[in-house]
Amino acid sequence: MSLHRPLGTLSDGENAVELTPETAGWDHTGLRVLLLHPGGVTTFETGDFEAFVLPLSGGCVVEVDGERFELRGRDSVFTRVTDFAYVPRDARVRLSTTDGVEVALPMARCERRLTPKYGPADDVPVEVRGAGSATRQVTNFGIPGVWDHADKLIACELITPDGNWSSYPPHKHDHTCDVVNEEIYYFRIAGRDKITPSREGFGLHRTYTDDGDIDEDVVVRDGDVFLIPRGYHGPCVAAPGYPMYYLNVLAGPGAERSLAFCDDPAHTWIRDTWASQELDPRCPVTTAEGRVD
Repeated sequence: MSLHRPLGTLSDGENAVELTPETAGWDHTGLRVLLLHPGGVTTFETGDFEAFVLPLSGGCVVEVDGERFELRGRDSVFTRVTDFAYVPRDARVRLSTTDGVEVALPMARCERRLTPKYGPADDVPVEVRGAGSATRQVTNFGIPGVWDHADKLIACELITPDGNWSSYPPHKHDHTCDVVNEEIYYFRIAGRDKITPSREGFGLHRTYTDDGDIDEDVVVRDGDVFLIPRGYHGPCVAAPGYPMYYLNVLAGPGAERSLAFCDDPAHTWIRDTWASQELDPRCPVTTAEGRVD
C-alpha cells in the first residue's frame, strides 16, 4: 500500500483525518484533524497519547484538568503563527468555539503524564532555512530545545513559497542516525490568493530508502497526508503559483526526544551552496503578528 493518504482516505466520517499508529502500521505517532462549526463543542479522551491542540483556521477554547486556554488561532496556516496548547495522556479534553475552528491534534504515544500547558504565539521561533530556491520557513513550536514540555511528541510547521523546494537535501531520521522516529507530513496547499487552502493547487513529495523497499514520488494536494516510517524524505516542491504548508509530527521509542537526521550523502553537498546564495525575500511568510508582506 502507498504511504500517500489523499484527502478523505483517513476520514472516519467525523474527523477529516483520523490517523492512529494502528492505521499507520507503526507504534508511536498519530494525527487527528477535526472541524467544529460556529458554536460547536466536542470532547475526547487522550488515552495513552499526549497531543498538541493546534488551530489551522479559527480559534477555540481548550479545557483540560481544570485548566482553560483560549487559543486565538488564525484565518489560515498562511496568515499567522498560532498559539497552541499541550494536553497530556489520560485526560478528558473539551474543545469549544464561537466562530468555528479547524484544529490539528498531532499525537504521540507516551509514558509520562505531564500537566497541560499553553503555548503563546509570541514565543514561537520562526526560522528561515536554506537559501535560493530552497528557502523556506520553519515554525518551531513543538521541537526539543524550544518546547521541552512533552514526553515523546515533536512537531513543527513549514511554509514553502510557491516554486521553492523544502525538506531538501533529502534526509532521514532512523536507526542509522542514532534516532528512530516515525514521521507524518500533513499538507495544506494555498490557492491563487496564496492564503486560502484549495484543492486547485498541488505540490510534489518524494520518500525512498537505500534498499529500494520504499520509492514513492507523489503529487500532493490540500489535506493529503504522507507517512514516513523510515528512509530519506524530500524534496517537497511547491508548484509555481501554489504555496505549500505542511505539519511535521514525529515520535519514537527513544528516551530523549530528538530531531537528529542524516542527509542522503549523494545530495548533502547542496547545503554548502547556500552560503553563496541570497535568501528568498518571501521568507518568513508569517509571524505571530501576521503575514510579513
